[in-house]
Amino acid sequence: MNRDQRVVAVIVTWNRRALLHESVTAVTGQTRRPDAVVVVDNASTDGTDAELRSWQPRVDVVRLADNIGGAGGFAVGIERAVQQHDADWIWLLDDDTVPTPTALENLLDVASRADARPAVLASKVVWTDGRDHPMNTPREKPGVRAAERAAARSVGAMAIRSASFVSVLCNADAVRRHGLPVADYFLWNDDFEYTSRLLRGSIGLYCPSSVVVHKTRTFGSTDADPGERFYFEVRNKLWVFTRSRSLAPVERVAYIGATLRRWLRTYRRSTDRATLRRALRRGLRDGLLHAPKPTPAVLDAARTDGVRHG
Repeated sequence: MNRDQRVVAVIVTWNRRALLHESVTAVTGQTRRPDAVVVVDNASTDGTDAELRSWQPRVDVVRLADNIGGAGGFAVGIERAVQQHDADWIWLLDDDTVPTPTALENLLDVASRADARPAVLASKVVWTDGRDHPMNTPREKPGVRAAERAAARSVGAMAIRSASFVSVLCNADAVRRHGLPVADYFLWNDDFEYTSRLLRGSIGLYCPSSVVVHKTRTFGSTDADPGERFYFEVRNKLWVFTRSRSLAPVERVAYIGATLRRWLRTYRRSTDRATLRRALRRGLRDGLLHAPKPTPAVLDAARTDGVRHG
């Protein structure tokens, strides 16, 4: 395991004080500890700010004036990891994610043994009872070549095309090349767009030896009824398909088909289809008629430290 590589953990939080405490405790208690931990507080109102003050300076805390969602929070945290902590690797985690003690060590071990330096490595995500979490279970990269599959298997991994921010290790060089997540996504599909952008033409690996527990309230998959939040699913998927460079044309067609099938399953299983229809109409309108705001503008509006982006 190469300890010369600087690893910066980034956790984004909003009103989950108890879970955040558990997450940070697990992150700082890793067998291979991160060299720095950045916590981005999305303007929490539940006393999280007091909790975070008690952890300083062991934890680098960024408190935002407004809640700009997971997308904006991770953009802020990734920027800080690169610019102020000179990261080689950036470990992104949700605030309801509790990594097992060797989660980071095992990600780095796979990275060090891979034939070429991966752009993204993803952990195995389980629920509180140990079952694989269906919301975060990756699929093998579509159309993966036999040589790429064999190379991944040789280090105990699987080749992937995208990953979730629940626990993902990003190569900072790839981040510097491809930029930040699109902050205006707010939530949903921001991790899909960003990791698939980092992975276009690069290596991504799913590492089942690295295990984290995702403490969601319920055990469900991506086609569970989202209610009003379906708006973000629709709008952001349209932004991915029409305004992002993350997917090649043939991939875009395949993902559009998969998305439409999942939306249909969600609608059929819903007990409140009227809400989904309203969210669908709004999402289609905003996804087709409006582009995401520039990420620097979104971040500047939420900053409290006076720093402005170029």
